Amino acid sequence: MDPGFMAERAIDPSTSAARWVVADSLTLELHLEASLFITSLRAWDLSPNTERAYAGRVALYLSYCSGQRLDWRMPSFLPLSGFQRWLVTEPLPPRGHRARAGRPVVRSQNTANAVMTAVASFLRFCVANGWVQPRVAGLLSQPKYLMHVPAGYDAGERDQFRTIDAAAFRFRVTEPGYQDLTPTQIAEMIALAPRARDRFLIALLACTGLRIGEALGLHGQDLHLLASSRDLGCATEGPHVHVRRRTDNPNRALAKARKPRTIPATADLIALYTDYRYERDGVAAAAQGDAEMVFVNLFRPPLGRAMSYPNTKDMFDRLARTARHPARPHMLRHSAATACLREGVDRDVVQYLLGHVSPLSMERYRHVSEVETRAAVDRLEALPEDW
Repeated sequence: MDPGFMAERAIDPSTSAARWVVADSLTLELHLEASLFITSLRAWDLSPNTERAYAGRVALYLSYCSGQRLDWRMPSFLPLSGFQRWLVTEPLPPRGHRARAGRPVVRSQNTANAVMTAVASFLRFCVANGWVQPRVAGLLSQPKYLMHVPAGYDAGERDQFRTIDAAAFRFRVTEPGYQDLTPTQIAEMIALAPRARDRFLIALLACTGLRIGEALGLHGQDLHLLASSRDLGCATEGPHVHVRRRTDNPNRALAKARKPRTIPATADLIALYTDYRYERDGVAAAAQGDAEMVFVNLFRPPLGRAMSYPNTKDMFDRLARTARHPARPHMLRHSAATACLREGVDRDVVQYLLGHVSPLSMERYRHVSEVETRAAVDRLEALPEDW
């Protein structure tokens, strides 16, 4: 494909703030409409990571239109359908392990759906601003009647809300399901982690159910691990962690939930934090970095800099290879939620601890274990024959 457009991180010279833009890959000239769309995401209080992802996806659409000699402002059904099909058939550029493997790799249908969602948002934004004809908005969705409504969904007294607007360009993919980790696997991961910082991070996610962005965005002032924090101006009793949404973290970590919440901490978690503080205090350079952040680089430069998500993912990937089972930060969140629900904790309490606004978001968290399914079958076998 001919050179097209790319997502770039730019620095505003007047404010020194970082922002994402879409630019011509040859001339570096900004694509005005796409860059304004990315700017609007910041106005909607979305995270910088969302800006980066949407910038790349919109740039991909603009590059496709440029390569196919199509006007991106006037897409019809066939070009949009062709772009959707191209996403899952065009081999990705060789990079990393793909280059070594020597075999073509294409995008998954889930990835294509994410790209089409971003493109639809971009085109609707352009319609609202008069840059794209209104008819385009009608191509992006189609009415769908919900034969089976999700648990908790209000269909209305006359079922008037059963018909919704569904994405017109979306692959039907098999639900992969959600994975969690057993208590034994979590304990093994903590034991295998060679560093106190990593052991504390694993335990924190498993104990509190925090999202990884919430954990990496924690400041020292968010950890109240004494029996009483009244001297700090906090009336919450017992050891606990405050989760607050901040948009100025140096590692761009962002709490998804906009409402702050407080999560109790256990004695085991406090002990692991004590070990981490001793490890951190032993690295003198750490004090010269982002001292207010809880999780910082201690073993690779720049020392003391707030720990980033890529570094965290690398750590979990190494643990997964050592433990010989999948290990991702979000799996620990599912494990925490499942443990609470299995112990009979009220769903409203679990919803608060996880920071969910809608109770519908709780449906994914109750994982049935193999032990439970086997016990259910054994109970059925034990019933009398004439039952």
